[in-house]
Amino acid sequence: MTDVAMTAITRRGLLAAAGTGTIIALAPMSFAAAATGTKTQVVDGQIAPGPTDFVYLPVNVPRGVQQISVSYSYSKPAVPAGTPGNSCDIGIFDARGFDFSGPGFRGWSGGFRTEFSISRTEATPGYLPGDVMPGTWHIVLGPYQVAPQGMDYHVEVTLTYGDAGAKYVPAYPPTRAKGRGRDWYRGDCHLHTVYSDGRNLPADVAAGARAAGLDFIVSTDHNTNASHGAWGPYAGDDLLIVTGEEVTTRNGHWLALGTKPGQWVDWRFRARDGVFDRIQQQVHKAGGLCVSAHLYCPWIASEWKFGFEGLDATEVWTGPWGWDDDAAVSTWANLLAAAVREKKRWLPAMGNSDAHNPGNVIGLPHNVVLADDLTKDAVLAGLRAGRSWIAGSAGVDLEFTATSAYGRKAGIGERLSAQAREQVTVSLRVSGVPNGTVRILTDEGQMLQSSLDGSGAGTVTWLTTPQAAAFVRAEVRNPLADGTPGHTSMDPSLTFGAMAALTNPIFLGHN
Repeated sequence: MTDVAMTAITRRGLLAAAGTGTIIALAPMSFAAAATGTKTQVVDGQIAPGPTDFVYLPVNVPRGVQQISVSYSYSKPAVPAGTPGNSCDIGIFDARGFDFSGPGFRGWSGGFRTEFSISRTEATPGYLPGDVMPGTWHIVLGPYQVAPQGMDYHVEVTLTYGDAGAKYVPAYPPTRAKGRGRDWYRGDCHLHTVYSDGRNLPADVAAGARAAGLDFIVSTDHNTNASHGAWGPYAGDDLLIVTGEEVTTRNGHWLALGTKPGQWVDWRFRARDGVFDRIQQQVHKAGGLCVSAHLYCPWIASEWKFGFEGLDATEVWTGPWGWDDDAAVSTWANLLAAAVREKKRWLPAMGNSDAHNPGNVIGLPHNVVLADDLTKDAVLAGLRAGRSWIAGSAGVDLEFTATSAYGRKAGIGERLSAQAREQVTVSLRVSGVPNGTVRILTDEGQMLQSSLDGSGAGTVTWLTTPQAAAFVRAEVRNPLADGTPGHTSMDPSLTFGAMAALTNPIFLGHN
């Protein structure tokens, strides 16, 4: 089957049928019934340059099919310097339909794999085992980038006939581990495996988390829930594993943390489509959190375009520290000041590794959250409340408090009730950052800078009032690459080393 007819679906029709964006539906591919053996069909076509988001290839699957297998390839012509070349993702929906957020989702591997298979017993990582039910399935091509010459694609579909086989039974992780009661727990909430575009197995991620001194992790493979049922064997009394997803849209990525095991979050929408609120409500209804990820990631379609309304937190530090993290922290600091000024809910900050491969450091960075116990609900509640700070490693520790003249005390993510002119003592105790730089910041900017000695430990105090500072927060920076601390705040060439720790704010004064 070649040169298949294409039918464009309008944005309005797509909102009703299969999410949003510009899509193309191809003529269906049909197979005859059989008792045993395999049958293969091929489709070739071209996607023209333009705003196409998805191409849907219908496959009419008869009864008696044991397995469906798909492989694909696409052209990669030379392009002028600075022009994006062809890049195409792939996934599939079963006979229950490809409606937006519907039940038919059966897997997505992005551009990481060129082939996949699904049966009742097993599936290629990224895809969901289960019945190969009769009816119309839809293979989804996602032309991420299309060269000026267009994109020629080739898709092969093979059906294997026979007995369905044993039913797959997922092994979801438990929702609690053996905690220490109300305490500070460390966790990385942005991690990938072979179930999306990572090269780490779930066993590798769990081992890396334990080696990094973490108490919990969240699984966030791109656009699929397929790994959820694989995590059970790797959880334990010492490691809480929480299910989630990185929702990878064409206008930025966000983390759905703490979704129900097996819950899938649709990604087929853009910022202008007006469905983000609805999707966030689905995650919140399941008890999860919505967190914008790597705001200024320079990769195509990765920068954040959805705004911050309805989010539970924003990721300001992703993996090894870079310029984009500095920009994210600056954006977040401005959001804090605006929240105070406009008397709105403030947005907590998070930091995660986004580790994909063996060379990435799990836990660089991670969140240190005050939770009532080491359970999914308690950890998510602590993150939602902003009772957390971000650490570059388990070797970094701190305590950050504000105490009023009358002895009232508040910690990270809390409010210190005090009169406008009442003196407040801000205290930051740090360890694990040799020759580091400590910064105390408010809604007005940096107010104090101090250096740690070679031991990496020290305590810094600063006096203020609620009238002078609506909130206080702290940063701890590593020394510069040459080993020297950051320059003083009076230096016009103000420079700091990479972040070692960053706190959420303590708010001062009455609401």
